Amino acid sequence: MDDTGAGPVLILGGRSEIGIELARLLAPGATVVLAARKADHLDEQVAALTAAGATAVHTREFDADDLASHGPLVDAVVADHGPIATAVLAFGILGDQSRAETDAAHAVAVVHTDYVAQVSMLTHLAAAMREADNGRLVVFSSIAGARVRRANYVYGSAKAGLDGFASGLADALHGTGVKLLIARPGFVVGRMTQGMDPAPLSSTPAQVAKATARALAKGRRTVWIPWALGPAAAVMRVLPQSVWRRMPR
Repeated sequence: MDDTGAGPVLILGGRSEIGIELARLLAPGATVVLAARKADHLDEQVAALTAAGATAVHTREFDADDLASHGPLVDAVVADHGPIATAVLAFGILGDQSRAETDAAHAVAVVHTDYVAQVSMLTHLAAAMREADNGRLVVFSSIAGARVRRANYVYGSAKAGLDGFASGLADALHGTGVKLLIARPGFVVGRMTQGMDPAPLSSTPAQVAKATARALAKGRRTVWIPWALGPAAAVMRVLPQSVWRRMPR
């Protein structure tokens, strides 16, 4: 069990650039659990979080697409380290839009990871946190889900679904000891978008993590990253469809 006086910080997607940057900010004085595939190859991430001030860093094998493993993973983390203080869902894939338009299996794989697996894990985590009457959940939505564009409609639709689910879950958790933060970044310059031209109002993993940590500290329910995306999203929703369908990624 965790003996630091607070529950662990669980990062689901232990290799995620945003996840690790956020973990660095949450690490001082905390026990951190990194969950990812090939968990025995997370030495670099463990060292970074130890250097950032984590009391202890543990790793767990985690395959987001293996839905049957979600509940046992949450139960094991709670059994070993106590009730989870903060859980960050930092896993996801961008996929290949052009391939997904003709390859149904690929389209389903993107939606499965970016929506179905998120719904599964959020449900398990929310149940565990409700039982403890405490905890914080961090969900990464996207500007891509604010109004789905033709240029990336498979990924965008998954994010739209996730945003809707998380919004409803946040309402369901209202009045309990559990809070949910929906972070909505724009284009993030990192491994996932390598080789792509950055979109306007882009950010880096470090900038997304900093804004998310600040919103967590303030008890916010949502945060646009950067903030200007909020007004931009409002404008996007009223553009005529004839204009919208020609919008780039």
